[in-house]
Amino acid sequence: MKAIMYNRTGDSSVLELREKPLPEPGEGEVRVKVVVSGVNPTDWKARAGGTYGALDGWHVPNQDGAGIIDALGPAAPGASAEGTGLEPGQRVWLWDVAHGSSEGTAQEYAVVPLHKVVPLPEGVPFDVGASVGIPALTAHRALTVHDGAAARLAPGTLGDQVILVTGGAGAVGHAAIQLAKWAGATVIATVSGDAKAELARKAGADVVVNYKSQDVAEEVRRLAPDGVDLIVDVNAAANLEADLKVLKTGGTIAIYAANSSDEKLTVPVRQCMAKNARLQFILTYTVTDEQKTAAISAVTAALADDALGVGEEHGLPLTRFRLEDTAQAHDEVQQGTVGKVLIDVGE
Repeated sequence: MKAIMYNRTGDSSVLELREKPLPEPGEGEVRVKVVVSGVNPTDWKARAGGTYGALDGWHVPNQDGAGIIDALGPAAPGASAEGTGLEPGQRVWLWDVAHGSSEGTAQEYAVVPLHKVVPLPEGVPFDVGASVGIPALTAHRALTVHDGAAARLAPGTLGDQVILVTGGAGAVGHAAIQLAKWAGATVIATVSGDAKAELARKAGADVVVNYKSQDVAEEVRRLAPDGVDLIVDVNAAANLEADLKVLKTGGTIAIYAANSSDEKLTVPVRQCMAKNARLQFILTYTVTDEQKTAAISAVTAALADDALGVGEEHGLPLTRFRLEDTAQAHDEVQQGTVGKVLIDVGE
């Protein structure tokens, strides 16, 4: 079987197309024929050395993907394979595959722990399944961190909330808009240009503010005089001053990204105190098992409701590569391409 592999960190030239034996699933594992692999910023950052440092052996990149179950490993003692709800031939989506493992989704077959294999609802394309992992699970956590929030989103759980999503044309911002709208919120999004504004509208944002040409605080306060309940923020270092101007007293700013590993955030303590503001930092890999389970359940329900579409018509353009061109796919994400980068692995 073909796989993209690397045994040292560095730029995308360390990625090699190699042949490897077809792996057998062990106890509590599933072998999935990967159809589409999704690429996220964390994938190229891990490859570049931001996660592993010096590598011990070969690694296959990419956390997210979608495909078809090919084989089930032996059930754990006292359990049955049938009890998992998974079976050969079933369409599934995958999350965090490469986290804590040397096996990612940039290969024809991936052996994955049972709990990271989720049935893909009927009619949902593999492209969508390969796009929801890190972005949608991160967005779900960001949308459930404020006081009194439901642990698991569902239609109506955000019905009285006004939410600001900064960077509404990014993958996490896109998922946050879609999930918030599915849960009933009013959503304001910020973007840097007209083309991105159109994408945020297609994702479902009620109002879009161009932060390059408009005063964000002034526009948001005009639209939400009482302030916003929650801010899902992609760049808190640049946005915090404006965020605090529009945040409702008792509101939360959910921060899920940084421009560099050593980026610093200067926090105006008095302003935060005056707002009783919560600054909640998020990394999807280190949330609790309960939080991850709730996110997976909610995202699957949203998929079944056709609430997480991808593609130009849904506000998330797709850029596609072949498996052998995975290095180019990583470079595309690193260069900040708008939309989602996917790798076509199988049929």
